Amino acid sequence: MENTLLIGIAGGTGSGKTTLTDRILDTFGSNISILRHDNYYRAHDELTLEERARMNYDHPDSFETALLIEDLKKLKRGETVFSPLYDYSSHNRFKDRTLEVKPNRVILVEGILIFCDPELKALFDIRIFVDTDADVRILRRLVRDVRERGRTMESVISQYLDTVKPMHEQFVEPSKHSADIIVPMGGENQVALDMIFQKIRSHLN
Repeated sequence: MENTLLIGIAGGTGSGKTTLTDRILDTFGSNISILRHDNYYRAHDELTLEERARMNYDHPDSFETALLIEDLKKLKRGETVFSPLYDYSSHNRFKDRTLEVKPNRVILVEGILIFCDPELKALFDIRIFVDTDADVRILRRLVRDVRERGRTMESVISQYLDTVKPMHEQFVEPSKHSADIIVPMGGENQVALDMIFQKIRSHLN
């Protein structure tokens, strides 16, 4: 599809990326398609549930980013893609479910590490980084993972200290310097939202 606007939305775990993304989707509806990097976590059918639970999911190598890049290029060519879907309770991809994503004038990509891969980063026309205090992020992650992903509080805290925090410092935080726009407070930052909305409106018009 000609003249496709690709927008990347990155930021640490619990930073408010999803809230920002949902505000954009709510505003522009069917004019926007979305791919979420989390759905491109590598499949590990060869491992047990316990082994998968102990893996580092915050390192760039945990994602099949090459497949995401391939799907984005297909969408830009006007082709429909079928994104994998990730099951957080089993720490693995669904074997029999995919997500149909149609080409559109505006495509959002959301994920913590999407600015770490040079080829993926280069595809974006606009790079947005959602910047939120670490204390707020860990509390949001704790509530989300316990309520929505069936995790225990102890497992969330352990994972945060073992992999999430060090990987954030090594990969996510430095990727902020690749952003065109840095948004404090995520989807609650109305001034930043208005600027992003205006950019999307001007493209659609």
